Amino acid sequence: MYKKIIWLAALYTAVSATSFLARAADSVQPDAAYQMPLATEALLTDIVSVQQQRLVVVGERGHILFSDDATSWTQAQVPVQSNLTSVFFIDKNRGWAVGHDATILMTEDAGATWHIQYFAPEKDKPLFDIYFSDAQHGVAVGAYGMFLRTNDGGKNWQPHFHAELLSDEDREYLDELKDTDPDSYQSESEALLPHFNRLFADGNVLYIVGEAGFVAKSSDKGASWQRLDAFYNGSLFDLIRTPQMSLLAAGLRGHAFLSNDQGDSWQQIALSETATLNSAFADPSGAVYLVGNAGSLLISRDGAADFTDYSRADGKAIVNGLVWREQLILVTEAGIKSINLSELK
Repeated sequence: MYKKIIWLAALYTAVSATSFLARAADSVQPDAAYQMPLATEALLTDIVSVQQQRLVVVGERGHILFSDDATSWTQAQVPVQSNLTSVFFIDKNRGWAVGHDATILMTEDAGATWHIQYFAPEKDKPLFDIYFSDAQHGVAVGAYGMFLRTNDGGKNWQPHFHAELLSDEDREYLDELKDTDPDSYQSESEALLPHFNRLFADGNVLYIVGEAGFVAKSSDKGASWQRLDAFYNGSLFDLIRTPQMSLLAAGLRGHAFLSNDQGDSWQQIALSETATLNSAFADPSGAVYLVGNAGSLLISRDGAADFTDYSRADGKAIVNGLVWREQLILVTEAGIKSINLSELK
């Protein structure tokens, strides 16, 4: 188990480490994010389409931007300067963002202003993803198995330790500590689980992927989990369902895998890129996209069997993206990039 917090480990090699420094643990009161005229050119980490009407992106130093045309962007009012890692909307007005300092933010006005629901810099752990099954029930996950749950729309967030997600060896170790050294049991239980990098909701099933090939799924909205057999010993950073109904996992050093049996078995996809893949997504036409470090951009139009390389010459890390009104919108270490789909035929 690594002994320091990481987020998208290989992305640290592409972006200055100072961009990811968390707020000191003894700083209790957060400072509001600065309004920066060049925020659209800074490191951005996630993007969502809010009911096809608005785009919302998040990034470093508490930057949140929104746009209704993918051309002009407005910086939101945000009460923290923590680096943000993921954003999720449940409807056209209500959304959440998570990030470093164990930060959870909420908006009720389509991303224009945000308020703090959870902020715990003393934990010295980032949150990496968040998902709500409805307006009341949500989960947030992050480094070292950090897992938070709410049943009241985020008014209260409670930490949960899911021992069923431990490896057999670690579970036996903790069981022994619980009886012999309760203090060590508490500290070790907060460090033994892998980093949880991404959540993926597939109908009624919720998946987590993470460090060291970790994959787990839940059939009860995250109340209990089944850890799947490992098929890769490197970190996984995303999981999606392709339009052809396969599961696609992507991660370190250009590794990507397909499963046609709900995750029971996986087959590696042969790719031309060896850079870390940060995200995967699909568009309404059935195309599947893989994006990653060193400008990696791979597109498949045959159900992820084969990918064509459209990697960008600037070599900037691409963290995530989506298709919006005949444009591919990417969030990168150098801000927002737009590509007309006609250029990718």
